[in-house]
Amino acid sequence: MNPIIPFEPVRAEQIPSGPDWIHQMKWDGVRILAYHESGETRLFNRRLHERTSQYPELLSPLLDARSYIVDGEVIALAPDGKPSFHEVMRRDGIRRLERVPLLQREVPVTYIIFDVLSLDGVSLMDRPLAERLDILGKGIITGPAAQAVQSHPDGTALFEAIRLHDLEGIVCKRLDSLYRPDSKDDRWVKVKNYGDIIAVIGGYTLRDGTINALLAGIYIENSLHFIGKVGTGKLTASDWRELTTVMARIATDQCPFVNHHPELRGAGWVQPRLTAKIRFTEWRWREGRTMRHPSLQAFVDVPPHSCVLVPD
Repeated sequence: MNPIIPFEPVRAEQIPSGPDWIHQMKWDGVRILAYHESGETRLFNRRLHERTSQYPELLSPLLDARSYIVDGEVIALAPDGKPSFHEVMRRDGIRRLERVPLLQREVPVTYIIFDVLSLDGVSLMDRPLAERLDILGKGIITGPAAQAVQSHPDGTALFEAIRLHDLEGIVCKRLDSLYRPDSKDDRWVKVKNYGDIIAVIGGYTLRDGTINALLAGIYIENSLHFIGKVGTGKLTASDWRELTTVMARIATDQCPFVNHHPELRGAGWVQPRLTAKIRFTEWRWREGRTMRHPSLQAFVDVPPHSCVLVPD
């Protein structure tokens, strides 16, 4: 089974309604496709990078079938019980595989499965979503590490519940939608409670010799544009000290940003090699504004030049 790039939702401001739509919670996790054949399971993310070693608890059979491909999201919970991208990235970002058993205990994960693409060698991607969900519901082997997604008929009610608990958002899907790898269109739409973006780190500010904020940017027409100063998020004091050491290795005298902004005064610069997921409450980029209330969620393994501004 060759790994595929998954079908993606597009961004929307309005929640579609009617009997042709279902609505699912958007988890703040990592998109993973599981491929099972000849008794072996392999896991790949949306960029086709293998993650089999990072999540050994997901290698037990997930469906009652000889072979399958399923699509879903791996999530981890923060101490407050909410899905946390920062926590799941502690697992996804493991490179020293001898640490996996320790982090399995520290950061348990759950695989939320929301689609089945192939079953016993037969592709299901040309069948409507309603049929695929029925097959998934009948065949899934649920347990502490795997669950089928819950679908809801009322998107507005689900979104209000999401807002009440300050969660990421919802995904709305047409029941007649087919699955198209490496594609996105409005048969699946995502409605977010807050914004987020993968951005490039181009600089920092210091307090008492330790980094206390990062300077984030995105590429617009091959030039890196500053979009905000990020000084809050999930990093601990120890993380900031470690980051100070890392930044010193990629320091440069040249500002990588093409635009000027008061928040860049007194900054130190780094080569634009690191990328991070940043959450924000508002960002009017067309008006030249920076992100409002940006919060650093986690560093991610994404090529910097893929962090481009694409209106969504």
